[in-house]
Amino acid sequence: MSTLRLLLGDQLNIRHSWFSATERSRSDVLYVLMELRSETDYAWHHAQKVLGIFAAMRGFAQALQQAGYRVRYFKIGDADNQQDFLQNLRQLVASEQITQLERQQADEFRVEAMLQAAQDELGIAVNVVDCEHFLVDRAAISQQFAHKIPRMEFFYRALRKQYRILLDEHGQPLGGQWNFDQDNRKRWSGQPPAPAWLAHPKDLSELWQEIEAAGIKTIGEPQAANFGWPISRSEAKATLAVFTAQALPHFGAYQDAMSTASPTLFHAGISFALNLKLLHPLEVIHASLDEFAAGRVSLSTVEGFVRQILGWREFVRGVYWARMPGYAQLNELQHQRDLPRWYWDGQTRMNCLKHAIDQSLALGYAHHIQRLMVTGNFALLAGIDPDQVDAWYLGIYVDAFEWVEMPNTRGMSQYADGGLLGSKPYAGSASYISKMSDYCKGCHYQAKLRHGDGACPFNSLYWHFHQRHAPRLQNNPRLGMTYQTWRKMPADEQQATLLQAEQYLQQIDQL
Repeated sequence: MSTLRLLLGDQLNIRHSWFSATERSRSDVLYVLMELRSETDYAWHHAQKVLGIFAAMRGFAQALQQAGYRVRYFKIGDADNQQDFLQNLRQLVASEQITQLERQQADEFRVEAMLQAAQDELGIAVNVVDCEHFLVDRAAISQQFAHKIPRMEFFYRALRKQYRILLDEHGQPLGGQWNFDQDNRKRWSGQPPAPAWLAHPKDLSELWQEIEAAGIKTIGEPQAANFGWPISRSEAKATLAVFTAQALPHFGAYQDAMSTASPTLFHAGISFALNLKLLHPLEVIHASLDEFAAGRVSLSTVEGFVRQILGWREFVRGVYWARMPGYAQLNELQHQRDLPRWYWDGQTRMNCLKHAIDQSLALGYAHHIQRLMVTGNFALLAGIDPDQVDAWYLGIYVDAFEWVEMPNTRGMSQYADGGLLGSKPYAGSASYISKMSDYCKGCHYQAKLRHGDGACPFNSLYWHFHQRHAPRLQNNPRLGMTYQTWRKMPADEQQATLLQAEQYLQQIDQL
């Protein structure tokens, strides 16, 4: 044995060139996967996230062994598991007479830095290869975005041209426009019916017992006896097929809608599998394009879906790798307030937040508008420390890996990067939540009140946010109407609104 190939928990890509037919016959390669406390303990993760990743890793390792590959797997409770990449690698280098380490680029800056430091200490040759998953080269996009980050729209258009997606014979966008976002903002009122996600029920109780025995602390419900997330390539492909057939036709129109009647609406449920690399982004894109070509999905819908995968997912990865590690310390608005305690248990009288947080704790999932315009919006308006917001988002969602979570949270949601990612803060009052959801019905607070008994906290906090950050934001051209509206308010209305916000901020844990 001479070559050790390290596989991380989010590198379960059977289509990687490591697993070609010619590679299978090699007897000098040992594939290594590790369940480590260093990876479970750097953040407080959702129980289903830890359970799902470990189960997917074990299934992948077993599939490799059955296919004839040499595999060494460290379970979380193994006596010889040192719970650290370097210590386990050092042990294997000695026991297996390893002369070369091969690994794929890690997606997270923290892990990449850790592995680079480890390989310097091993004293053997190291070869780092591409993970063969993303659609843009990491070095190239990092260099491009290090100088100037383009607007996502223009980045997305360039990739549409590069991959020849939704273009006519002249290279122009089908339908005469690149973006149909304005057509995809409908409120959902129960029709058409939202299909349930394809279930993959499996009993992972024994694995959960191992996780608990190891002392790993998690949040949320494990659902171990009836675990439903796709954790194999076959399950992921089945989930994608059901989504494209049943939900994709209505995804575009209702992608921003929120409802207490359905936690998933017409979303895909593939982000966990996609981020583990059980699916490739191009196969996801082409699955949606096939439905469009067959006439079963509208152009506005398929464009809206493609934009999420081809545009946004690749874009935030570019921002992350171009601006780390400094990006993790950005706090342009100097927000310092602690995250309210009810983010961890859902015990708030604000129905929108209670529903989104309860759902996140139960499922490890909330869709992008729940994350951006409910939980993220409140944190922005209340001035929560972006470090704490980052930690919450990274932990509570099963699909949250830092490369995709941090730009979405610190940049898009919290504007802590000062506009590197988005041209304005994504702040909204209760009117947006009321327009796009049924959350305001039966809520303790009144969506139309700015101040007074029962006034919705989103309203006064919205104006308080813009007033306290006026020196920085009032000249932003996209916020001109907002500040014009504020200036037209009578002085007593402004004062009552700001006073209400101050009172709510003082009792934020009791809202």
